[in-house]
Amino acid sequence: VLASLMAAPAAAFLLSACSDSGQSQAQAQDAPADAAAPAANVPAASGTVDMAKLLEEGSLPEKTLGEADAPVTIVEYASMTCGHCANFHNNTLPTIKTNYIDTGKARIIMREFPFDPRAEAGFMLARCADTKYFAMIDVLFKQQQSWAGVENAREALLQIARLAGFSQESFEACLTDQALLENVRAVRTRGANDFGVDATPTFFINGNKYSGALSVDEM
Repeated sequence: VLASLMAAPAAAFLLSACSDSGQSQAQAQDAPADAAAPAANVPAASGTVDMAKLLEEGSLPEKTLGEADAPVTIVEYASMTCGHCANFHNNTLPTIKTNYIDTGKARIIMREFPFDPRAEAGFMLARCADTKYFAMIDVLFKQQQSWAGVENAREALLQIARLAGFSQESFEACLTDQALLENVRAVRTRGANDFGVDATPTFFINGNKYSGALSVDEM
């Protein structure tokens, strides 16, 4: 992963790393004409999964915001190089957190679904940040344009990591940790094979599956 950050990214990597189907908007248009306005904005789930199986811990410890006994559980599969994921984390999640997570109504579990080595690197750095996992995720999404598509992502990520307390040595140690890389990939493989995740972001809300970015109102 560390070596791959020096190479220029594939021209289409951002497109391949996201869902851009506009699914939720299309589903909203299919709502009955006489439906109440709030209901018309609720997208239909694209499927369901067994919650007990979904909540089984995988190759890495879960990273969660919110109380364990919250009545609503949101599981998000995301990629660090996905523009739709960045938009959700930068513009939607803060409101969801304030209104629902911080008030005990919901919790969110974030799981890694990287589509490329740069996304893998971002998740590995967040994992190496340990208790600062979500803080690192937030910074990487906020500064996505400064590292995801540039020619030398290694230097860009190093500068971000230094602000989170990494030294060059700990940065390089993190990104050459083969066991961590394999575990991140295992999270993605499980999401794809067991739960049908094939785009990011994908959300499971109390077991109901929604592919593509959701607005605050839709969530």
